[in-house]
Amino acid sequence: MPPSIDHSRSFVDLFSGCGGLSLGLRMAGWPGAFAVERDSMAFKTFEQNFLEAPSSVRFNWPNWLERRPWGIDELLDHHESKLDRLRGRVRLVAGGPPCQGFSFAGRRRPADPRNMLFTKYASFVSAVEPDAILMENVPGMMVAHGKLGRSQKPTLGDEPSSHYERLVALLIELGYEALGRVLDASQFGVPQRRPRLIIVGLKVGVAQRLDGGVERVFDLIERARLRQLVRLGLTYPVTARQAISDLEIEGGRLAECVDPLSRRGFHELDYRGPKTRYQQLMHRGFDEPRMDSMRLARHSDRVRDRFADILDRFPRGVRLNEIHRQSLGLLKHRIYPMDPNRPAPTLTTLPDDLLHYAEPRILTVRESARLQSFPDWFSFSGKYTTGGRQRTKECPRYTQVGNAVPPFLARAIGVALQDALGEASLQKRGHKTHGDRPRRSLARA
Repeated sequence: MPPSIDHSRSFVDLFSGCGGLSLGLRMAGWPGAFAVERDSMAFKTFEQNFLEAPSSVRFNWPNWLERRPWGIDELLDHHESKLDRLRGRVRLVAGGPPCQGFSFAGRRRPADPRNMLFTKYASFVSAVEPDAILMENVPGMMVAHGKLGRSQKPTLGDEPSSHYERLVALLIELGYEALGRVLDASQFGVPQRRPRLIIVGLKVGVAQRLDGGVERVFDLIERARLRQLVRLGLTYPVTARQAISDLEIEGGRLAECVDPLSRRGFHELDYRGPKTRYQQLMHRGFDEPRMDSMRLARHSDRVRDRFADILDRFPRGVRLNEIHRQSLGLLKHRIYPMDPNRPAPTLTTLPDDLLHYAEPRILTVRESARLQSFPDWFSFSGKYTTGGRQRTKECPRYTQVGNAVPPFLARAIGVALQDALGEASLQKRGHKTHGDRPRRSLARA
């Protein structure tokens, strides 16, 4: 059993998915209390990495909460009294409500009921009253009526015009200062161009003790970003080739895929070891004979030939335009042949959106996880893919990875939030803080 932790320092992850945000926050030194995720496949992945494995990222799950998939409505309804007892004891509420209704990569549906799940996030914040809040979403959350929402913090007198502004207005009513900015994960050592809206909030009393208020957190995120790159020994940017060249199958030996959740007849690479600094970081701490989720797709000759044609004829790192797609007879709108010398385009939940930069195939789940900065020891559970109507009901492995917050991005944000709360605490005790002056670092995995 893990040692007991002080929940006054811990965080809760809402809409956790497979746990990318949780992993980054644990790497930053935040103790994990519990997570809320309603999909059984995604929760199983979370469970086997954060609750079952004897690792440094393990959560100290409370005894009163059953270890199973939970919907946010169900948790709020069934455990209202337990949540009331956590008031003031959980220091950070984090999470990433589903973004399909906001995403530019998919069909933007203003009436999608998932668009309103941020209000449930606010309800949880109201119940627990943490010192700090963190939400990740797509930049489309700031869009209203075809225009980008205001970048300034709305006030109670404003008429909110985007879901982002509605969320900030709710948080103001709850006694928080909140601000969102779009950050690109590739600037944090993630080998992927992934712009994301990061919303941070602080209790008004905490924000007032910081020079610049909640905006100070973003100054600290930038400082944490630079220090993270130095500490990890990474140059900016990390390219797709630097991330996954050790997983190329050309010249390698293939073995039968023995994943118990995979149908028979698939193969995977017999792994030979890391080649680059980033690959070494991803493989650190992994000592098993085979990595999880290495299964290669079984493409037909026709599909391989088409992929090879795309790699030969069209620009890398750029989405095929309408003329390109028509020349291939394709109806699919989003196809990116990756550029080996640049970070990958934004991963989505559809595995055939990206083509490998050197081989006529889609990526494996493990390669996709590498592009999100998941370490090789992190395992995934559930189906590999799903289709038809089940796509809105299930969260298979490719979807879990595509929906996740990159752990390296979350790690830097987690460090910055620790630093912000530390500065506010010093101010409360009457000590002066001096911007970037050296201070004793927190223990960080």
